[in-house]
Amino acid sequence: MPIKKIITSLLIALALLILILLFRTLSMSLESAVGATTAAVYENVELDSKKISQHLSQAVAFKTISQQNQTEINYAEFTAFIDWLAKTYPKVHAKLKLIRINEFTLLYQWQGQDLSLPPVLLSGHYDVVPVIPGTEAVWTHPPFAGVIDDLHIWGRGTLDDKSAVIAMLEALTVLIEQNFVPKRTIYVAATHDEEIGSEQGAAGIVEWMKANSVQPMWSLDEGSFVLNGLIPGVAKPVASINVAEKGFMNLELKVSSEGGHSSMPKGHTAVGILSTAIHNLQNSPLEGSLEGVTGDMFDHLAPHMPFIQRVLFANKWLFSGLIEHKLAESAGGNAMLRTTIAPTMLSGSIKANILPINARAIINFRLHPSDSIESVVEHVTQSINDPRVTVSMIEGSPASQVSDYDNAGFQKIAAIAKHVHGEIAVTPGLTIAATDSRKYEDVAIDNYRFNPMSIHAEDVAGFHGTNERLSIGNMVKATEFYVQLMKSAAR
Repeated sequence: MPIKKIITSLLIALALLILILLFRTLSMSLESAVGATTAAVYENVELDSKKISQHLSQAVAFKTISQQNQTEINYAEFTAFIDWLAKTYPKVHAKLKLIRINEFTLLYQWQGQDLSLPPVLLSGHYDVVPVIPGTEAVWTHPPFAGVIDDLHIWGRGTLDDKSAVIAMLEALTVLIEQNFVPKRTIYVAATHDEEIGSEQGAAGIVEWMKANSVQPMWSLDEGSFVLNGLIPGVAKPVASINVAEKGFMNLELKVSSEGGHSSMPKGHTAVGILSTAIHNLQNSPLEGSLEGVTGDMFDHLAPHMPFIQRVLFANKWLFSGLIEHKLAESAGGNAMLRTTIAPTMLSGSIKANILPINARAIINFRLHPSDSIESVVEHVTQSINDPRVTVSMIEGSPASQVSDYDNAGFQKIAAIAKHVHGEIAVTPGLTIAATDSRKYEDVAIDNYRFNPMSIHAEDVAGFHGTNERLSIGNMVKATEFYVQLMKSAAR
């Protein structure tokens, strides 16, 4: 074939490729994004920002700390918090039925008029993580003082997750004062042990619901937030309403040897063998993918991206490798793509001049919905490829099911988030940590994870860290969100 014809054919092929890329990009319009349809009209809600802020401030003062060693938990603080709730929200406790789960978890039931309608479940947890010893002086305000300044309420639990519990109880009070009568039953949960595994609180709620033949149409628990400047390439705030969450697994890697004096080592020590195993494992990441919930998330974010990024995401069939490579460069992007591998604990000899008899490491995995516990264990064994290293599972829980984001429950949450927070992008997403929702999926048909507050990069360090705080405006918006959601869901 003459060179001229070859060049002509290549130019035609290139032109066709460009047309395909442009057509797919232009087809990915904002009209296809979640919540792009005309939003419902919501009545204005009069809220007392000072009172709401004071109530969260008072809630922070109770040291409802979930210690990992549960014998160290001061349950008197939990009891005092529950008593404070009864005094602070008397109308809620008079109007709704309170079901005590394992003494410290509270399940409020607002009976609907139509018992044929499946209920909905809204949930938050009021236990908090400890303050890291030695960091107390670094806090701008003492972590359990609940200080309110011109803009913020400060203290442990303002983001994770007392704010949601207080906002829901404030919302219930507003609706009761409006003489609102739900047609659908609403359950509101305040759990007490989310930070240490939810084995009594959320698990107890599930047991109670099974025993009483209660199957919520959907549940809403903590998860992501309205994210400001936290999604690269998206200028708008992003409400990530998460439809799934990662599982977790802790594996033990163990190597045994004869031991002896360090002056006469025989080849590699147990520590050396174990170190090589960890090195090999970290150099063998699990496959990432833009399929499933991760792909759906970026499909819904792409219409809000600049044109070049839209071209890439609209044509994943061609650019998926490039996209995955760029996402994997950040810790957050990598966690969205795949099961993560994190060596967290290591032990060997008890003394510098004693060869270790046993060397042991703990590896923490956060399981993507695309992987199972069994497939990850197999991957670890193959990556290490050393019979001297024993691989044992200590504990594990698979990733959650992926909930439907085309149904009425998700759309209500999305529409009300847009009403409260204004011009935002909305997407289904993946929670990379564990929540109570993984328990609720045993009873609820669909499970969503979203906190109706807006956060920026400077707020992220407060989660389980230092200087946790929430703006007063955010707390008011969260209360309005729950008022509108309860109204909409219960009709």
